[in-house]
Parts: sequence; structure tokens; C-alpha cells
Amino acid sequence: MLRIEGGESRSYCDGISRRHFLQIGVAGMASAPLSAVLQARAQAAAAVGGGKDTSVILLWLDGGPGHMDTYDLKPDAPAEYRGIWRPIRTNVPGMGISELFPLQAKIADKFSIIRSLHHNNSDHFTAAHYILTSRGGPNGSNTMGRNPSLGAVAAKVCGARRRGMPAYVSVPIASSVGLRPGYFGGSYLGTPFNPYETDGDPNAAGFQPNNLRPIEALTIERLKDRSTLRASLDQLKRDADASGAIDAMDRFQQQAFELVTSAATRKAFDIESEDAKLRDRYGRNTFGQSSLLARRLVEAGSTFVTVHYGGWDHHWDLKAGMEHNLPIVDAAVSSLITDLSERGLLDKVMVMLCGEFSRTPRMNDGGNGGPPLSKGTPGRDHWGNAISVLIAGGGIQGGRIIGSTDRLGEFPKDQPVTPADLHATVYRVLGVDPTTHFLDRSGRPTAVIDSGTAIAELF
Repeated sequence: MLRIEGGESRSYCDGISRRHFLQIGVAGMASAPLSAVLQARAQAAAAVGGGKDTSVILLWLDGGPGHMDTYDLKPDAPAEYRGIWRPIRTNVPGMGISELFPLQAKIADKFSIIRSLHHNNSDHFTAAHYILTSRGGPNGSNTMGRNPSLGAVAAKVCGARRRGMPAYVSVPIASSVGLRPGYFGGSYLGTPFNPYETDGDPNAAGFQPNNLRPIEALTIERLKDRSTLRASLDQLKRDADASGAIDAMDRFQQQAFELVTSAATRKAFDIESEDAKLRDRYGRNTFGQSSLLARRLVEAGSTFVTVHYGGWDHHWDLKAGMEHNLPIVDAAVSSLITDLSERGLLDKVMVMLCGEFSRTPRMNDGGNGGPPLSKGTPGRDHWGNAISVLIAGGGIQGGRIIGSTDRLGEFPKDQPVTPADLHATVYRVLGVDPTTHFLDRSGRPTAVIDSGTAIAELF
């Protein structure tokens, strides 16, 4: 039975309140025609005046950057802990960050830092699954993902903020520890809620996102002639059972059609139309231009965009790796936050920077045993007991430090934050009810997070 209740209560991000939400049993969810569901959603959204218009950009540092070298330096710790770089002052009193982040230091009032995130796991795969889905499970021996990612949940619950735009995009790829889409994917929500991966390099001349152009010899005009497509679908429907699969197929084919034919979508991906000076500010490199493209996508109506930057597994040669990577991050992060602010978008777009875990507070000798096993100069190993996250925008207050670590940076000292707390914070920005349940692969209703509370001090 399909039933809609009136009244007022807190709304979901797509405009559906708890009391407006579709009252469908498990059997009803399997059999209700999609057209009826969509009509009900539209009526509920109209009744509450529409949902939130917020978006998220996740800057993913695949491999895990060390907190002791970025946002939680310990200048008074012993040399083997404090590392190579010293903290510098920011425009927020008492907030010090790496000396390799001079541009971010100038805008620290626009972002906050979580210094006490932890999941206590040092396996790349388990850690990435924790950060991206709020749950553990996979490991290096069994890497299969078990739960949908933050972005997949946002795509499922919220959809795109503007029609014709993909709700969930990864630039240039969705990769967690080399798995594509890995833990960025939809899992039991289904492949339609995997991110759209642009592929390619936004920094390359003539960049074109993957599959955005029509098939060769098939023009936009021919695509817009819907009669042939509609006739084909009608024939399929006559041959199909009553499972509703064709209705779902029609929905996602329509979304694909709109993606290819939408002038607004093609314009959003046209990064070469950006002002050259702004592109220079972001950095003429893959991460910088990917971050700029992410801003264009959320501005055009995408809800969740991830930006991938690999190369952070610094077991050795930490100095060379960080002195290459951190200035790239500094330019991209400072430019993205400033750009969003100047365009009046920062209150609507949340930016989050993190990897799957951090690195050991105590530096190693570069090869876990020294010569002749040494692989280079000293580095840091895996550490999931204390992780730093930069977070800004979407209603998040800037200039705040959440939690702290102990004297050696090994463990949270106060206000420990879990991945579920981080997810609850993101869902609060997006307007997603954290008690929302989906059916997993076994048919069991599963909440988007098991526990977790939004970090109130950030709002």
C-alpha cells in the first residue's frame, strides 16, 4: 500500500519530511510503479517547499597524509616525532599548520580542523572503508566493499540539485586504494549510484570527460528525437514482467540522455572556458584543475563531487614526497575555498580534505630495518589512531579546532571523533536524515550509519 501523510516536520534534503515520506511496506517497495513513487515525492516536496540546496566536495588524498606533517604538528615533541617541518601561524590565533601551507594560513578563518578523528585501523582497505562508508569490514585479504559511500547515499536520497547534472561525480577517477570505484561506489544501492568518473586529466589541453559526447555519427539533434527510443522501450515493456525493472531502466536511461544532451552539463565540464588567471591560482596540475572542475560541477548542480589525489603512502622519502605534494594541496585548497567564498557559494558547498588514515607519529629509518633493507630516507607508516581533517563551508563555521591529540600525537586527548560522527556531520549539511534505512543485499533494512552524532561545535 502506498500512502502519503500530510503535516509538517523536519524535511529530507529532497524535500520529503518524515511525515510526508512514502509509507511503503517491503513488498510495496518492490512493486510500486516508479511513476507513482516519483509523483508522490513531487507532491511531498511541493508540500514542504523543497529541500536543501547544499553540496559537498571531498578532496581525497589516497594513501593517507600524516597529521604530524600537515594540520597537527608537535614542535615540542622529540625530533623523531615532530618531524621535518615547523608550524606557522595562521590568521586564527592559536591555530598552527605546516609551514608548507602558507596560502591556507591566510584563510584559516574560513575552515576548521578536526584533529581527533580515529578508527584505530592501519589496513589501507579497512581504513578507506571506514572513512568513506562509516563502517569497517574489508581488509587486504578481502577487499570487497560492503556498504554504500557518502556520495552514493547523497545521490540516492538527494539526487542532483539541478536537472541534467549528474548527482555524484568523481574527478578524474573514483579510486580507494586502487579499487575503482571501490568504496566510493553504491554497493547494495546498485551501480546507478556509483559516481560518474570523468577520466582523463582536467589539466590537459582539450580535456573531454568520459562518455559525455554522443556516439560517433549520432548528433544531439538525432538524440533529441525521442520517438525511436520511446518505441523501443514500449516494445521492451510489453515483453517484460511486472517487476518494475523497465520503469527503473527508463529513469536511468533518461538521466543518461539528459547528461549527454544538456548544454548546461557540457558547459559545466568545459574547464577551458575558465579565466586563465584563476586556473593558475588553483595550480596547473591534475589536482588543482580537478578541484576547479569540482567547483564548476557543484555550481552547476551536482550534489557530491570527489577529487582524487594519490601518492601519499610515504613509508620512506617523506621529505621529497611532502615537499612535492603539500604545495599542490595548499594552492588547490586555498583557491577552492576562496573561490567559493567570492562567488557566494561557501555557505552552500562543504569542502572536506582527508585520506583513509594518517601516518605514525614516530618516524621510521626509511626501510624498517636499515641498510641493506633501507628503501630511502625516513618516512612514516600507517596510523589510524589519530587523523586530521580539514572541513569548510556548507554552514560549517571557520577558525575552529575540534579535538586534540596527546603530547606525541599518538591518540586523541579530548573529544574523539569517529567516522560515523564525520558522516553525521556531512549528512547534516546535505539534509540527509541519518536514520534513513535501505535494504541491503540480504533484504535487511540497514541505516546509513550505525551511530554517530554531528559535530555541533562546527555549526
